[in-house]
Amino acid sequence: MAFFRGDFTSNELQMNTSINVIIPQGMNNNELNVVYLLHGLSDNCTGWTRLTSIERYANEHKVAIVMPEVQRSYYTDMKYGLNYFSYVSKELIQFVGSMFHLSTKRENTYVAGLSMGGYGAMKCAFSRPEQYAACAAFSAVCDINNTIKERMPAANLNELYAILGQELRIDNKDDLFYLSTKCNEACEKPRIFMTCGTSDMLYPQNKKLQAHLESLDFDYTFKEWEGNHTWDFWDTSVKMALEFFFGKPTSGTATPLSDGVEK
Repeated sequence: MAFFRGDFTSNELQMNTSINVIIPQGMNNNELNVVYLLHGLSDNCTGWTRLTSIERYANEHKVAIVMPEVQRSYYTDMKYGLNYFSYVSKELIQFVGSMFHLSTKRENTYVAGLSMGGYGAMKCAFSRPEQYAACAAFSAVCDINNTIKERMPAANLNELYAILGQELRIDNKDDLFYLSTKCNEACEKPRIFMTCGTSDMLYPQNKKLQAHLESLDFDYTFKEWEGNHTWDFWDTSVKMALEFFFGKPTSGTATPLSDGVEK
């Protein structure tokens, strides 16, 4: 496997930004599947490689992994700040395709993330179903309204004002319940894989979104087990997600996981 850590100038962000990229060697890059793996609120683009076995899992599946940097932006086009959603969901994919000759086709493009990154992953998938074959979200911020109103300490108000504006109003374009309902009308919907630990503070939000998706027409899987908001949980989750996306890595033909919801 080849590992790249570097910086480039983003037109959307109007500044240099960092990415980590894992690419299998000795293969045709433009035929590889690509997973955009998003970080959480307190992390950066190095978290997944430092704290999980993602490179080993990527090698098993022979897939490319792209890990961008979005600061504490909640993957939004900020009210008083930078266009991080447009960067991740549009510009980054085109840059990776141009720089590394990786596929930008829907059937080769996947997105996943943890916590804030789980929210960002589902926001990408629900907003642009024509672009992503599937999405995975681990311990995700599912109810952004609840998170903003009840969970964020007063010390974070300034950054919230920058993201959402002085009224702290959540627009439809940032609400997963609205976006998933709208996405349900799409001709091709991305497959959805979710995990959350039963001891996680975000577990009620995840169950709420699970119930909402059950009322729609998505091909999705929800898995839960005893666990918390930890890297041990996310390491297991990302391994499971790659199997959901691509089947279990074996010496023969990979067999996809069965669809359904585990409760």
